[in-house]
Amino acid sequence: MLYLAAKAILSGIIIAIVSEVAKRSPGLGALIASLPLVSILAMIWLWRDTSDTTRIANHAEATFWLVLPTMPMFLVLPWLLRQGTGFWLALGVSCLMTVALYLLTLWLLPRLGISI
Repeated sequence: MLYLAAKAILSGIIIAIVSEVAKRSPGLGALIASLPLVSILAMIWLWRDTSDTTRIANHAEATFWLVLPTMPMFLVLPWLLRQGTGFWLALGVSCLMTVALYLLTLWLLPRLGISI
Protein backbone atom coordinates (compact mmCIF):
# COMPACT_ATOMS: atom_id res chain seq x y z
CA MET A 1 0.00 0.00 0.00
CA LEU A 2 2.90 2.35 0.78
CA TYR A 3 4.36 1.65 -2.67
CA LEU A 4 1.07 2.59 -4.35
CA ALA A 5 0.89 5.79 -2.31
CA ALA A 6 4.48 6.68 -3.26
CA LYS A 7 3.68 6.18 -6.96
CA ALA A 8 0.59 8.37 -6.67
CA ILE A 9 2.41 11.10 -4.76
CA LEU A 10 5.32 11.24 -7.22
CA SER A 11 2.93 11.36 -10.18
CA GLY A 12 0.92 14.11 -8.49
CA ILE A 13 4.06 16.13 -7.79
CA ILE A 14 4.90 16.11 -11.50
CA ILE A 15 1.44 17.43 -12.38
CA ALA A 16 1.72 20.13 -9.70
CA ILE A 17 5.14 21.20 -11.00
CA VAL A 18 3.82 21.50 -14.56
CA SER A 19 0.86 23.56 -13.34
CA GLU A 20 3.02 25.92 -11.29
CA VAL A 21 5.65 26.37 -14.01
CA ALA A 22 2.94 26.99 -16.63
CA LYS A 23 1.56 29.87 -14.52
CA ARG A 24 4.89 31.66 -14.89
CA SER A 25 5.90 30.45 -18.36
CA PRO A 26 3.33 28.71 -20.56
CA GLY A 27 6.04 27.58 -22.98
CA LEU A 28 8.22 26.02 -20.29
CA GLY A 29 5.16 24.39 -18.71
CA ALA A 30 4.25 22.96 -22.12
CA LEU A 31 7.80 21.67 -22.57
CA ILE A 32 7.69 19.85 -19.24
CA ALA A 33 4.16 18.54 -19.94
CA SER A 34 5.24 17.28 -23.35
CA LEU A 35 8.00 15.16 -21.87
CA PRO A 36 6.87 11.55 -21.62
CA LEU A 37 7.31 11.61 -17.84
CA VAL A 38 4.12 9.71 -17.09
CA SER A 39 4.99 7.06 -19.67
CA ILE A 40 8.53 6.75 -18.33
CA LEU A 41 7.26 6.43 -14.77
CA ALA A 42 4.70 3.85 -15.87
CA MET A 43 7.44 1.82 -17.55
CA ILE A 44 9.63 2.08 -14.44
CA TRP A 45 6.74 0.98 -12.20
CA LEU A 46 5.92 -1.83 -14.65
CA TRP A 47 9.56 -2.97 -14.69
CA ARG A 48 9.74 -2.86 -10.91
CA ASP A 49 6.45 -4.76 -10.57
CA THR A 50 6.92 -7.38 -13.32
CA SER A 51 10.46 -7.27 -14.83
CA ASP A 52 8.65 -8.29 -18.01
CA THR A 53 10.43 -6.71 -20.98
CA THR A 54 7.82 -7.95 -23.45
CA ARG A 55 5.05 -6.28 -21.48
CA ILE A 56 7.05 -3.03 -21.30
CA ALA A 57 7.79 -3.15 -25.04
CA ASN A 58 4.10 -3.71 -25.79
CA HIS A 59 3.17 -0.87 -23.45
CA ALA A 60 5.63 1.52 -25.11
CA GLU A 61 4.43 0.65 -28.61
CA ALA A 62 0.76 0.96 -27.65
CA THR A 63 1.52 4.32 -26.04
CA PHE A 64 3.01 5.54 -29.33
CA TRP A 65 -0.12 4.63 -31.28
CA LEU A 66 -2.47 6.06 -28.64
CA VAL A 67 -0.63 9.37 -28.38
CA LEU A 68 -1.42 10.11 -32.03
CA PRO A 69 -5.18 10.66 -31.57
CA THR A 70 -4.49 13.13 -28.75
CA MET A 71 -2.35 15.45 -30.87
CA PRO A 72 -5.17 17.31 -32.69
CA MET A 73 -6.62 18.38 -29.33
CA PHE A 74 -3.60 20.61 -28.78
CA LEU A 75 -4.41 22.47 -31.99
CA VAL A 76 -8.22 22.49 -31.79
CA LEU A 77 -8.42 23.70 -28.17
CA PRO A 78 -6.34 26.88 -28.72
CA TRP A 79 -8.10 27.53 -32.02
CA LEU A 80 -11.53 27.34 -30.34
CA LEU A 81 -10.38 29.56 -27.47
CA ARG A 82 -9.03 32.16 -29.91
CA GLN A 83 -12.36 32.09 -31.75
CA GLY A 84 -14.07 33.18 -28.52
CA THR A 85 -15.43 29.79 -27.45
CA GLY A 86 -15.71 29.53 -23.67
CA PHE A 87 -13.06 27.47 -21.92
CA TRP A 88 -15.33 24.64 -20.73
CA LEU A 89 -17.09 24.28 -24.07
CA ALA A 90 -13.77 24.34 -25.97
CA LEU A 91 -12.31 21.78 -23.58
CA GLY A 92 -15.41 19.58 -23.88
CA VAL A 93 -15.41 19.72 -27.67
CA SER A 94 -11.68 18.95 -27.73
CA CYS A 95 -12.12 16.01 -25.37
CA LEU A 96 -15.06 14.61 -27.36
CA MET A 97 -13.02 14.92 -30.55
CA THR A 98 -10.18 13.07 -28.84
CA VAL A 99 -12.51 10.27 -27.73
CA ALA A 100 -13.80 9.98 -31.31
CA LEU A 101 -10.23 9.84 -32.61
CA TYR A 102 -9.36 7.18 -30.01
CA LEU A 103 -12.29 5.07 -31.17
CA LEU A 104 -11.28 5.55 -34.80
CA THR A 105 -7.70 4.59 -33.95
CA LEU A 106 -8.80 1.50 -32.03
CA TRP A 107 -10.95 0.48 -34.98
CA LEU A 108 -8.27 1.22 -37.58
CA LEU A 109 -5.14 -0.27 -35.98
CA PRO A 110 -6.22 -3.95 -36.18
CA ARG A 111 -7.19 -3.42 -39.81
CA LEU A 112 -3.63 -2.24 -40.44
CA GLY A 113 -2.23 -5.33 -38.70
CA ILE A 114 -1.22 -3.43 -35.55
CA SER A 115 -2.25 -4.91 -32.24
CA ILE A 116 -2.10 -2.97 -29.02
